[in-house]
Amino acid sequence: MTTIFSTPYDVIQGDSPLLVSMPHSGLHLTPQVARTLVPEALALPDTDWHIPQLYNFLEAMGVSVVKANYSRYVIDLNRPEDNKPLYAGKTTGLFPHILFNEKSMFKPGTLEDKAHQQSCITHIWQPYHQQLTAELARIKQKFGYAILFDAHSIPAQVPMFFDGTLPDFNMGTNNGTACSPKLLKAAEQAIAATAYTQVSNGRFKGGYITRSHGKPGDNIHAFQLELSQATYMHNDGSFNLDDNKCAQVRPQLKALIEALVSCNLAH
Repeated sequence: MTTIFSTPYDVIQGDSPLLVSMPHSGLHLTPQVARTLVPEALALPDTDWHIPQLYNFLEAMGVSVVKANYSRYVIDLNRPEDNKPLYAGKTTGLFPHILFNEKSMFKPGTLEDKAHQQSCITHIWQPYHQQLTAELARIKQKFGYAILFDAHSIPAQVPMFFDGTLPDFNMGTNNGTACSPKLLKAAEQAIAATAYTQVSNGRFKGGYITRSHGKPGDNIHAFQLELSQATYMHNDGSFNLDDNKCAQVRPQLKALIEALVSCNLAH
């Protein structure tokens, strides 16, 4: 069966040194994947829910955005093309096969479709990363440097990945190798005066996007934020936005973005 792929991402081209990537907010499934998923997986529970809505202020700020359209259940854009593990311990791969609750995503007897997986690499993964690379090059050409902000979210409690409850703001710079220390300090200070908890390079140090595109020596800096969904969603399993929580956390996200944009990294 030949897959006709729709547009793998949407892009907004802004006029600032910052590019925001949203690799896990997509909801599209290919027919091949959709027909193999169990009902629980068809609800796409491990999506980075509502990230575009949460950051709805970016375009007005002149910030560039690349937003994925396909679900991470089709292909995970924050994993390397060769599918080498990024973290010690349990994790999910380029083509996930388990949910975050460790249940199988697929109906019994489902076989891996290697040809379809290769098509997803060709038509979704590669174009997304090529777009990030091109946009970062454009920004660097204009400003002398570029900053990539990889926007993610996750439930506050996922025993598969970590014990206990996650802090609200989880910042990752691959242990300081993906961006200037000045950038991380500015981000930490933007949240420090708030009631939200934060950690840097804790359980989430930045995935493949942060690690591969962050090259401070080449004046390209990458920074991941894994935001706890407890800061903006209802805690009832509905995956719905909580308007009251959003009204509180969105200004803090905007302040964080403003801190990164104003952090002049030109040599």
